[in-house]
Amino acid sequence: MTKIYPQLDIPNTLAAGPGPGNTDPRVLERFAASGVADHMQKDVLRGMIEAKEMLRELWGTKNVYTYGVAGTGFSGLDCVLSLILPGDKVVAFPNGTFSGIDSLTIRMKASTAEELAADSLNPKPKSVTIVETPHGKSVTGEIVEKALAAAKPMWAFMAHWETGSGRVNDLKGFNDACLKHGVMGIVDAVSSLGVGDFNIDDYPGVVAWASCPQKGVLSLPLTYAPVSFTDKAIEMVKKRGCRTYVNHPILDARHWGIIDGKDVPTPAYHQTHSCYAVAAFHEALRIILGYGRRRKATDYVYHEKALRQAVEAMGCEVTSNMPSLVVCNLPGKLRGKEKDLVANARAQGFGIWPTLSEPVQVRIGILNQLSPEQIGEIVSRFADAMLAMGAEFDKQKVMNGLKSYYAKAA
Repeated sequence: MTKIYPQLDIPNTLAAGPGPGNTDPRVLERFAASGVADHMQKDVLRGMIEAKEMLRELWGTKNVYTYGVAGTGFSGLDCVLSLILPGDKVVAFPNGTFSGIDSLTIRMKASTAEELAADSLNPKPKSVTIVETPHGKSVTGEIVEKALAAAKPMWAFMAHWETGSGRVNDLKGFNDACLKHGVMGIVDAVSSLGVGDFNIDDYPGVVAWASCPQKGVLSLPLTYAPVSFTDKAIEMVKKRGCRTYVNHPILDARHWGIIDGKDVPTPAYHQTHSCYAVAAFHEALRIILGYGRRRKATDYVYHEKALRQAVEAMGCEVTSNMPSLVVCNLPGKLRGKEKDLVANARAQGFGIWPTLSEPVQVRIGILNQLSPEQIGEIVSRFADAMLAMGAEFDKQKVMNGLKSYYAKAA
């Protein structure tokens, strides 16, 4: 007999981790209210054209090849990393879980057929140098400079902000080293776009950027991953090609009305896009630009400081320096119970995360939670989770300290 499962009902939860964040109701409304339309319907195409123009403003760029790759953040990263071909010399600078996955992708793409066959899931191509920075530490310009001077690669890769460890890496130092040594830089900006205030055109040593839809942009996990390529990167693809069709830097751009380096009024078909995803992505960009990039960046710094102080008042040690995420060690009595604490909190609809690599820490995020009331709820629920595990502190004193922070700031 065919088994018919009951309807799936997913309750609201508070997404208080590194991402995805809580999507704005306006984005969900645009998603649900969209009519049934195919991917070449005029309003869908208009939405894509307007979205690429809003993305350029959000990125702070004049790069024509700026658009969204359908899927998650890794879809965008796969697109920019497709610039790398087998045998290319690359230096990558991972310092956490996700830049580590990026580095694995690079090793797969740079491997020769023989190197990939030798260990297809974890290849070790001779042309790739991996420069590991310890968990909880940032990649510095000095580290990049030394490695590029020694290896003299074609490409260099770094994450701007690494949510695996909660660290901001030295983008200017990376850029300057790439320029000095004639290296083409690629940057994972999954966690910084829409949270930080920066213009990618200020970093000419970086030729390709990738972000995601579920963090700073806050447009559901499965809409579009923003990417941006300089003309230099696109010329490299024209000259050498790349081994993909779906996430091809040039072919994918054609559906966004970017053909032969120019914006055109009539996009060309490349793949089937969802009218619902276009509507949601378009609204998310409208929201963030209406809020103001600089204001949002300032607000993240302001509220992260409040959360940091509250978490420290509970006895935790904060090791991160990102404005949208607090990564902390639990106090001595709770050491080793990080995953249990997170599991108990998630069972109560409070979505915090552990780190996904050693050492195990707790990650608490504030994506789209930029008010004293929202930070207050996060602090209160984290305090409850800690106390339920046996922590010893005065919750009311912590909450009073949070209230005092906002009163003084006001």
